[in-house]
Amino acid sequence: MTTSTAPRTGHIGLNVTDLERSLAFYRDVLGYGVLGEGKEEGRRYAFLGESSQEGGQGSGQEGGQGSGRPVLTLWQQADAAYCAGNAGLHHLAIEVDTIERVREYEGALRAYGVEFAYEGVVPHGEGSASGGIFFHDPDGTRLEIYADVGASGRAPVAAAPTCGFF
Repeated sequence: MTTSTAPRTGHIGLNVTDLERSLAFYRDVLGYGVLGEGKEEGRRYAFLGESSQEGGQGSGQEGGQGSGRPVLTLWQQADAAYCAGNAGLHHLAIEVDTIERVREYEGALRAYGVEFAYEGVVPHGEGSASGGIFFHDPDGTRLEIYADVGASGRAPVAAAPTCGFF
Protein backbone atom coordinates (compact mmCIF):
# COMPACT_ATOMS: atom_id res chain seq x y z
CA MET A 1 0.00 0.00 0.00
CA THR A 2 1.41 3.37 -0.99
CA THR A 3 0.16 6.48 0.75
CA SER A 4 1.59 9.95 1.20
CA THR A 5 0.80 10.14 4.92
CA ALA A 6 0.49 7.68 7.76
CA PRO A 7 -2.94 7.15 9.31
CA ARG A 8 -3.88 9.22 12.38
CA THR A 9 -4.85 7.77 15.74
CA GLY A 10 -8.61 8.11 16.00
CA HIS A 11 -9.18 7.47 19.70
CA ILE A 12 -7.70 5.41 22.51
CA GLY A 13 -9.83 2.74 24.17
CA LEU A 14 -9.09 1.70 27.76
CA ASN A 15 -10.58 -1.29 29.56
CA VAL A 16 -11.53 -0.33 33.12
CA THR A 17 -12.73 -2.27 36.14
CA ASP A 18 -15.18 0.37 37.43
CA LEU A 19 -16.64 2.77 34.87
CA GLU A 20 -18.02 5.25 37.41
CA ARG A 21 -14.68 5.54 39.21
CA SER A 22 -12.71 5.94 35.99
CA LEU A 23 -15.25 8.33 34.52
CA ALA A 24 -15.02 10.55 37.61
CA PHE A 25 -11.23 10.65 37.24
CA TYR A 26 -11.08 11.39 33.51
CA ARG A 27 -14.04 13.80 33.58
CA ASP A 28 -13.64 15.64 36.89
CA VAL A 29 -9.85 15.68 37.27
CA LEU A 30 -8.54 15.65 33.69
CA GLY A 31 -11.46 17.61 32.25
CA TYR A 32 -12.68 15.39 29.42
CA GLY A 33 -16.27 15.94 28.36
CA VAL A 34 -18.67 13.00 28.20
CA LEU A 35 -19.76 12.63 24.60
CA GLY A 36 -21.82 9.48 25.02
CA GLU A 37 -22.45 6.64 27.45
CA GLY A 38 -23.74 3.11 27.39
CA LYS A 39 -25.40 2.09 30.64
CA GLU A 40 -26.75 -1.35 29.75
CA GLU A 41 -25.47 -3.97 32.19
CA GLY A 42 -22.62 -5.91 30.60
CA ARG A 43 -22.12 -3.19 27.95
CA ARG A 44 -21.13 -0.10 29.95
CA TYR A 45 -18.89 2.48 28.28
CA ALA A 46 -18.19 6.20 27.96
CA PHE A 47 -16.91 8.21 24.99
CA LEU A 48 -14.78 11.16 26.13
CA GLY A 49 -13.35 14.19 24.38
CA GLU A 50 -13.85 17.90 24.00
CA SER A 51 -17.53 18.67 24.06
CA SER A 52 -19.53 21.75 23.24
CA GLN A 53 -20.80 21.86 26.82
CA GLU A 54 -19.49 24.19 29.51
CA GLY A 55 -17.25 22.72 32.15
CA GLY A 56 -13.73 21.46 32.19
CA GLN A 57 -10.95 20.52 34.53
CA GLY A 58 -12.37 20.22 38.00
CA SER A 59 -15.83 21.49 37.03
CA GLY A 60 -17.55 18.36 38.28
CA GLN A 61 -20.28 18.91 35.69
CA GLU A 62 -22.22 15.81 34.88
CA GLY A 63 -22.03 15.88 31.11
CA GLY A 64 -24.90 14.51 29.11
CA GLN A 65 -24.34 13.80 25.47
CA GLY A 66 -21.82 16.16 23.91
CA SER A 67 -21.11 16.82 20.27
CA GLY A 68 -17.32 16.55 19.99
CA ARG A 69 -15.02 13.94 18.53
CA PRO A 70 -14.11 11.09 20.90
CA VAL A 71 -10.44 10.91 21.87
CA LEU A 72 -10.71 8.42 24.71
CA THR A 73 -13.18 5.63 25.36
CA LEU A 74 -13.63 3.74 28.61
CA TRP A 75 -14.98 0.21 28.46
CA GLN A 76 -16.03 -1.55 31.65
CA GLN A 77 -14.83 -5.02 30.77
CA ALA A 78 -11.60 -5.56 32.74
CA ASP A 79 -11.44 -8.07 35.58
CA ALA A 80 -8.16 -6.77 37.03
CA ALA A 81 -6.03 -3.64 37.13
CA TYR A 82 -3.53 -2.65 34.44
CA CYS A 83 -0.46 -4.89 34.26
CA ALA A 84 2.69 -3.29 32.86
CA GLY A 85 4.14 -6.72 32.06
CA ASN A 86 1.48 -7.58 29.49
CA ALA A 87 1.65 -6.67 25.83
CA GLY A 88 -0.47 -3.69 24.80
CA LEU A 89 -0.66 -0.10 25.95
CA HIS A 90 2.55 1.12 27.61
CA HIS A 91 1.26 4.54 28.64
CA LEU A 92 -1.09 7.24 27.47
CA ALA A 93 0.57 10.61 26.84
CA ILE A 94 -1.68 13.67 26.97
CA GLU A 95 -0.27 16.87 25.48
CA VAL A 96 -1.07 20.37 26.75
CA ASP A 97 0.20 23.74 25.46
CA THR A 98 2.50 24.89 28.28
CA ILE A 99 4.49 23.67 31.27
CA GLU A 100 2.32 25.97 33.39
CA ARG A 101 -0.71 23.95 32.27
CA VAL A 102 1.14 20.74 33.20
CA ARG A 103 1.69 22.21 36.67
CA GLU A 104 -2.03 23.07 36.92
CA TYR A 105 -2.86 19.43 36.26
CA GLU A 106 -0.24 18.38 38.77
CA GLY A 107 -2.02 20.46 41.43
CA ALA A 108 -5.44 19.06 40.53
CA LEU A 109 -4.11 15.50 40.57
CA ARG A 110 -2.41 16.01 43.95
CA ALA A 111 -5.68 17.37 45.36
CA TYR A 112 -7.38 14.21 44.07
CA GLY A 113 -4.81 12.06 45.89
CA VAL A 114 -2.87 10.73 42.88
CA GLU A 115 0.63 9.42 43.51
CA PHE A 116 3.31 10.37 41.00
CA ALA A 117 6.10 8.22 39.56
CA TYR A 118 8.50 11.22 39.91
CA GLU A 119 8.27 14.46 41.85
CA GLY A 120 7.39 17.51 39.81
CA VAL A 121 7.72 18.14 36.11
CA VAL A 122 10.32 15.83 34.58
CA PRO A 123 12.15 16.74 31.37
CA HIS A 124 12.16 13.99 28.77
CA GLY A 125 15.48 12.19 28.64
CA GLU A 126 15.74 12.46 24.87
CA GLY A 127 17.41 15.88 25.17
CA SER A 128 14.44 17.95 24.06
CA ALA A 129 12.74 20.83 25.86
CA SER A 130 9.63 18.72 26.47
CA GLY A 131 8.63 17.28 29.80
CA GLY A 132 5.73 16.33 31.96
CA ILE A 133 4.27 14.54 34.95
CA PHE A 134 3.93 10.77 35.24
CA PHE A 135 1.19 9.05 37.25
CA HIS A 136 -1.45 6.29 37.17
CA ASP A 137 -5.22 6.29 36.70
CA PRO A 138 -7.56 4.46 39.13
CA ASP A 139 -6.86 1.11 37.40
CA GLY A 140 -3.09 1.63 37.35
CA THR A 141 -2.81 2.61 33.67
CA ARG A 142 0.32 4.73 33.24
CA LEU A 143 -0.41 8.31 32.19
CA GLU A 144 1.72 11.29 31.26
CA ILE A 145 0.68 14.92 30.84
CA TYR A 146 3.36 16.87 29.00
CA ALA A 147 4.16 20.04 27.09
CA ASP A 148 6.36 20.01 24.01
CA VAL A 149 8.49 22.93 25.22
CA GLY A 150 9.39 24.70 28.44
CA ALA A 151 10.83 21.92 30.60
CA SER A 152 14.55 22.37 30.03
CA GLY A 153 16.25 24.01 32.99
CA ARG A 154 12.98 24.31 34.92
CA ALA A 155 12.28 20.76 36.02
CA PRO A 156 13.30 19.59 39.49
CA VAL A 157 14.59 16.18 38.35
CA ALA A 158 18.19 16.30 37.14
CA ALA A 159 18.48 12.75 35.79
CA ALA A 160 15.54 12.73 33.42
CA PRO A 161 14.09 9.35 32.44
CA THR A 162 12.95 8.57 28.94
CA CYS A 163 9.17 8.52 29.20
CA GLY A 164 9.04 4.91 28.08
CA PHE A 165 10.70 3.68 31.27
CA PHE A 166 8.37 4.45 34.13
